[in-house]
Amino acid sequence: MSTLNKYLIKESLIPFLLSLGVITMVLFLQFLIRAVDRFLGKGLDVWIILEYLYLNLAWIIALSVPMSLLISTVMTYGRMSQDNEVTALKAAGVSVFSIIKPAVLFGGLIGLLLCLFNNFVLPDMNYHARLLAKDIYQKKPELTIEPGYFINTIPQYSMIVREMDGNEFKDVKIFSKSSGSEQTTIYADKGKLTSNQDIVILDLENGEIHEIDLENYNHYRKIKFSTHQITISIDDLLLNRSSESVRTDREMKVPQMIEKIKKNEQYTVQIDKRIKTLLENNKIQWNKDMNLDSILMAIEVLKENNEQITADKIYQDGISIPEYEKKEKLRSFNNISRQLENEFMLISNYEKMNNKYLVEIHKKFTLAFACLLFAMTGAPLGILVRRGGITIASGLSIVFFLVYYILLIWGEQLADRNLLDPTFGSWMPNIILFIVGGILLFLSDKQN
Repeated sequence: MSTLNKYLIKESLIPFLLSLGVITMVLFLQFLIRAVDRFLGKGLDVWIILEYLYLNLAWIIALSVPMSLLISTVMTYGRMSQDNEVTALKAAGVSVFSIIKPAVLFGGLIGLLLCLFNNFVLPDMNYHARLLAKDIYQKKPELTIEPGYFINTIPQYSMIVREMDGNEFKDVKIFSKSSGSEQTTIYADKGKLTSNQDIVILDLENGEIHEIDLENYNHYRKIKFSTHQITISIDDLLLNRSSESVRTDREMKVPQMIEKIKKNEQYTVQIDKRIKTLLENNKIQWNKDMNLDSILMAIEVLKENNEQITADKIYQDGISIPEYEKKEKLRSFNNISRQLENEFMLISNYEKMNNKYLVEIHKKFTLAFACLLFAMTGAPLGILVRRGGITIASGLSIVFFLVYYILLIWGEQLADRNLLDPTFGSWMPNIILFIVGGILLFLSDKQN
């Protein structure tokens, strides 16, 4: 390694470590202020609290490392530009690309270490942090419910809600996990989650319970209710949540998420087979390109054709068809429509879950690769600004990092909702950052 490269890497190392310490401390204190209420009145041992804070330090470090690298790079090259070191190097025939190369190498090394941290350390620490949080909350346990996503932490049910405000939620749909011959689906306008000693209580309002025989779709029952209550044993709930199989996407390593994606794809194939069998049994044409709306339209056409055939038969034979037979036929079509809506909803939720896993897989690499891009962006930015002070460096770096992080969250949310390809949604901020870095590099090269 040349003397220039050693000098520049040495000049970047100390600001990086200082920035990392300051930013980590700031983020840690913010987390501590939010988390202190969770410990009050619990009578916890001080070592339990320290362990919980230590485990949550992982995600703080994963966030502070890229930001610290950007701040330290802007600070280092800003000081060098202010002290005319960059001008002297240019006068000696050293190109801007050679001056910035050590920062990029340093950023690449930090990015590699962060990639290993995100893949092998962060998931386990997140997982154990959640398990410890569960023990802390044991006197008043809660279900982790995220609107718009499937909740599989309830032992006997799968649930999805549209909106949530505290413990109250709206537009809830619950599907039974029973492997028997019947499937139960519950719809409710409102719901509320409470806990009482050794049980969790789910109170539902204004809804319907649909029970259907999976072996004979004509055997169907619908129950309307103004209030309905589901009780869940705390022991069953805690045991299920402590299992390795229920790790969230941020608590899994890449191979675990890939395995989950494959299982969800297998479930989707099974649902496709059920849909195909259901449609074939009822003589409805089916192909993979058909969506739910087109299938429901086909069922409506069958209803109209059946009514016309019934009317023609009455006209020709002069024999009236009993009213109950007409209602039974209509009920059969309606049952098929409801079952198809349920099946397509399951497919949609499995796709959302897979998108969530794919986004998290990409994030483990995009944040690490962003370190290299932050170094490539921060170095020419520092040269252009000609200020090495902590205030200017921190201000510019925070603005760049916030824009990057907002784009990252935005792309992640769009991908989770199946509105954007997970690969593009995850790498879009890095693509934009690369373009900005290239422009800044070009401008710094042209600067006298």
